[in-house]
Amino acid sequence: MIAAALVAGLAASSNNTHSPTAAIRTPKATAGPKVVNTARPVTAVPCPGRYHRERAPILEYHVIWQAPSRAPFPLLYVAPKLFAQQMHALAAAGYHAVTLDQLWANWHEHKRLPCGKPIVISFDNGYETQFQYAEPVLAKLGWVGVENLQLTGLDWANGGLSHHEIRELVADGWELDTQGYDHSDMVTQSPSGLAFQTLDTRHKIQRLFHVPVNWFCYPSGQYDPTVIAALRRAGFRGSTTEYYGWAGANDNAFALPRLEVHPTLDGSELVQQVAAMRDDPPPIDHYIS
Repeated sequence: MIAAALVAGLAASSNNTHSPTAAIRTPKATAGPKVVNTARPVTAVPCPGRYHRERAPILEYHVIWQAPSRAPFPLLYVAPKLFAQQMHALAAAGYHAVTLDQLWANWHEHKRLPCGKPIVISFDNGYETQFQYAEPVLAKLGWVGVENLQLTGLDWANGGLSHHEIRELVADGWELDTQGYDHSDMVTQSPSGLAFQTLDTRHKIQRLFHVPVNWFCYPSGQYDPTVIAALRRAGFRGSTTEYYGWAGANDNAFALPRLEVHPTLDGSELVQQVAAMRDDPPPIDHYIS
């Protein structure tokens, strides 16, 4: 898919596709001053009372920084102040951020979640601005995030997370999942390519960071039953799409809905959009653009 088509799709606020990582790198020179992360690990205290199986929206972010004037995909940037406003608006509306593993434990192990309406705040590709500007906001709220990491294509010199920063996120309670080795289109992979992007990548992240890596995030939202079968073989619990909606225990865990958040939404508008998509139909078993 050529860049012009991707730009047109984003300009139309499509909920089905986003750009390749390489096209939206954030060089160090434009990433702003370094923010020292002094957060402490978040302790998830189960809410007292009766157990309930919960449903939850899943949000998707990319670069937490103001889009440069000539950014090819400006809708993939959310400025730090706007991100903070959105998070505080969600908190004021009664939401509390959890991880996908916490949702799974609620759905299948009868574990209670922290008090509040559960919501998952996920971040794609591994931009350093997510560590610099998103993590401190979530930590102040007592929240955690989900980092969908790819292993190549966005190194530290070009605005990616360092291994040290990834370990800090994990120590602070974040969940580490993956988009595959290099953000490749999954539906075009050979059988060996699918194994490399799923099983091999999962094992490498497990070895590097000593985390389970139970969830996959489809690059550009592309998937089909063959991709899902490869993820099952690799031992993943499920995966997230780019269809809108809320995720629940009875949904296909390998086609969970997710809302890509754009800088066109202020805090109150984001709260309204999250609520409005609660009854959207579940994603189908494939998406190929």
